[in-house]
Parts: sequence; structure tokens; C-alpha cells
Amino acid sequence: MRTAYRCRAYPTDEQAANLSRTFGCARKVWNLVLDWRTERYRMSKIQTNYAESDRYLTELKKQPEFAYLNEVSSVPLQQVLRHQHRALTSFFARRTKYPRFKSRTTRQSINYTKSAFRWRGGSLILAKQTAPIEYVWSWPEIGPASLDPSLITVSREADGSWYLTIQLEADRPPPLPLTGVSTGLDIGISSFVSTSDGDKVDNPRHLARKAARLARYQRRMARCQQGSKNRKKAALRVARAHGRIRRARENFLHVTSTRLVRQYDIIAIEDLNVRGMLRNRKLAGAISDCGWSSFRNMLAYKCDKWGRQLVVVGRYFPSSKICSACGYQLPELRLEIRTWQCPSCRTRHDRDVNAAKNILAEGLSATACGADVRLQRASFQQSATKQEAPLVRAGSPPTWEGEVNQNLSGNSSAAIR
Repeated sequence: MRTAYRCRAYPTDEQAANLSRTFGCARKVWNLVLDWRTERYRMSKIQTNYAESDRYLTELKKQPEFAYLNEVSSVPLQQVLRHQHRALTSFFARRTKYPRFKSRTTRQSINYTKSAFRWRGGSLILAKQTAPIEYVWSWPEIGPASLDPSLITVSREADGSWYLTIQLEADRPPPLPLTGVSTGLDIGISSFVSTSDGDKVDNPRHLARKAARLARYQRRMARCQQGSKNRKKAALRVARAHGRIRRARENFLHVTSTRLVRQYDIIAIEDLNVRGMLRNRKLAGAISDCGWSSFRNMLAYKCDKWGRQLVVVGRYFPSSKICSACGYQLPELRLEIRTWQCPSCRTRHDRDVNAAKNILAEGLSATACGADVRLQRASFQQSATKQEAPLVRAGSPPTWEGEVNQNLSGNSSAAIR
């Protein structure tokens, strides 16, 4: 099993200067080779493979104006070419967008394979360096001396913090003991997660709580002159504020996902179209602050690691409109309506908890019959349950909390909009 450990690093001034030069050379190689490959394809419609880009890098190193590329380790530069070739392959396969040029003001990272570092007793010495890099190890149950890493990633965030990512092949841990409990998850904004058991996890809204302070830092940066030292200091203050928000969000997502994986054997979740939801300008900021995609990715790899089952229900399943008690489906349900009463069985539902119950039922039924409930992008395969809305049964429309029912006998009620 491929695994990784990410820990905070504290290089010396000499090591930081060497790594910064390597960052600059890797960024220069990426931009030069990407520009050459783009122009070559534009003029001759020729797709460049990795071997050709490697030969082009060798010719660049022979030129006097790029002689500084020989001062750093060649392994990170070769890794840059491999990553770029993989990115372009994905682009021509229509899986991703065209790769962009790299900037010095964003996050910087380089990769060292096993031939470019030494790992002795938990100490790390990179190529072109003589002293080990200090780092903080946060897993007391695992000794770093027992690891055999195959890839080391050194990164520097925009706020100036350094990190080491140690990748290696490890044995799969034994699965967690079975609890005999399954749950469905409905992800939202007001409540980050609502389970089919009725539990809710409040949305901490990390960005919204720090928005005033972040805006103040950004105003100070905007008043500074372009290229001045004061502007660099102000930009660093803004980056640190963003870093605190990002780390708080990641910690919340890890804690929440780990608790759910330990508590339930089967977790059913909805396949949300997050990219499409971000087109809503009124909700884009709140949705981005939640981190739904990261949360789902954490659930996926933690379930795979600890022997749990994650079932992803198709995004077209109307989980909020179906009554979890009798199966009645509403023709329409506005987003601002948080509770509603079923016109068939008169059961009053909380919108999020009801959706979580329907997601769990859909996931369990599809798992039992062996159907694939995930949305297949190539064939758009439907799940085992029919996705068409059933015919509306006779009876009065549902009554919403906050809206007055004009006639308790059911002859006249508030209109559904």
C-alpha cells in the first residue's frame, strides 16, 4: 500500500538557499520546456514525448545563459519533465486542462527519488547537501528509522513554511473491528454533515470567521507600492492568514472523517457536482469554505485503508424530495425549506436528516443487488433504483414550517412554488 507522511521541516539558512535555487531551476525548466512543447505542437502538430524533452533539457544545460541548471541536483529537474509529460498526456486524453506556467509567488515543490537522498536512521540528507534536514515527526507509534522511503517531496508554502512529504510502500494495517452500524451522509452548508442517525456536525465556517481580519490584511497590501519591501511583508501576512485558515479546515476534515470511519462499517455519500455548484456566485464562497471534495477524498482513502466500505450514490438521486417513511416523492422542494411534512403519511422531516436516510437506503439497496451506484462519466449508468420521479399521489401538498396552512382539512393549502 502506497502511503505518505507529511511533516514540518526547518532547514538551515544554507539548506534553504540551496532548496530555493532548486525551486527556481525546476520552475525555469518547467516553463521553458512547456513553452517549447507548446510552440512545437502549434507549428508542426507534433506531440513531444519524454525522451525528446529530456534531450532538450540536456541542450539547455550546455547553453551559457542556462549554466546555473548544472549547479543543482538533476533528479528534481528530471521529475519536472515526468510530471509535465503526465499532465500533457492527461490533457490530450481530455481529462484535465492544459498545464499552466509556474509562478515564483505560489507554492513551490520538488521531488527527490531514491538516488538523490540518503535516509539513515531517520535522518534525511538531500543531494548537493552535507547536513541532514531537521523535521518534526508527529507519529510516536511509528519510528522514522524503520521507514524505507522511495520518494521525498520538499515544499515551501506561500507563507514561508517548509514541509517534507515522505512516500513509501507499507503493509496494509489490519481492518478495524466491525461495529455493525451503517450510515448515510448528507453534506450541506448550514450543517456540514447530517447522518441518517439524526446527528449533525456544525459547519465551522473557517473562512467566514476570519474574513474581517483577512480583508484588513488585503487592504493594507493593496495600499503598498508594487515591488516594494512593505508589499512583500504585507503579502506574507496575507499568506499566513490563509495558511491558518487552510490548516484549521484540514484538521476539521481529518477529525470528522476519522470519527465517521471508526464508527460505521458502511458509509453512503452522495456524488455532488461541486464544480457545477461553484457557478452559483451567491454560494460559491460558502461551498469552497466547506471543502466537500477534500472530505470525500479523505473518506475514500481512509475507508480503503481501514477496511470500511464507502458507497457513492449518483448525483441525480432525489434524496431530499423523497419521504424516508413511505417513499412519497415531492414534485418540487425549494432550497430555503429546511423542514417539510409528507402529504401521504404526515411524517414531518428535517430536510438534511431525511436526505441522509434516503442516501443510506439507496446505497444499501444498490450494494445488496450488486449494482454500481456511482455515476459513470463515460456511460452515465443509472443505479439499480429508477431515477424517474413517480407520479404524484392524490392528496394535499406538503406543509412547510413557517408557512400557514389555510385549511386544516386539506381542501386548500399553501401553494408549492
